Amino acid sequence: MNWSLLFFANSVLLGAGLAMDAFSVSIVNALSEPDMKCGKRFLTAGVYALFQFAMPMIGWICVHTIAQKFTAFQKFIPWIALVLLLYIGIKMIWESLHSDNKECKACKKTTCENCASRKTSRLALGLLLLQGIATSIDALSVGFATAEYGLAMALASSLIIAAVTFAICMAGLLIGRAAGNRLSDRAQIFGGCILIFIGIEIFVRGVFF
Repeated sequence: MNWSLLFFANSVLLGAGLAMDAFSVSIVNALSEPDMKCGKRFLTAGVYALFQFAMPMIGWICVHTIAQKFTAFQKFIPWIALVLLLYIGIKMIWESLHSDNKECKACKKTTCENCASRKTSRLALGLLLLQGIATSIDALSVGFATAEYGLAMALASSLIIAAVTFAICMAGLLIGRAAGNRLSDRAQIFGGCILIFIGIEIFVRGVFF
């Protein structure tokens, strides 16, 4: 396949499709942390973009090296995504329901009138990495779609996918931030439910379709 406008268009569309789960999780993160700083938003979107770059490349390498074993591993991909997103979603809901009596880190009081209306959940790096894996692991299968590409084209396609993912996730973070300020303390429960739904959707799509 030659370098062409069609190649770039296909990569952009592929990136948009693959980024939808990360887009939804970006909204969830901003719902839970509406005061997220600009630098952290860039980091969050960057992590999702990094995984969306890495997974297609890993898939491409596997197709060209251990295709038979990689094909056998594919059936576990929906299960891995389901377990990770169920864990993260349930954890968010649990923490939201059991956070009323936690000491306020800002003023060191168990109950704080000034902070009660601004309960937020800080996105930790470990959790962000888990989200990155869960929302991108199905992109391993892209290795089959790009198997005919040479190394340079596979890298270019993955970079385009990563750039599209970054832009879409930044949009999701901004949307979630606006909604999070309105939902207040219900945002974390709502976000956890969304993550559980995404996990189930990835599982159903991967197993039955």
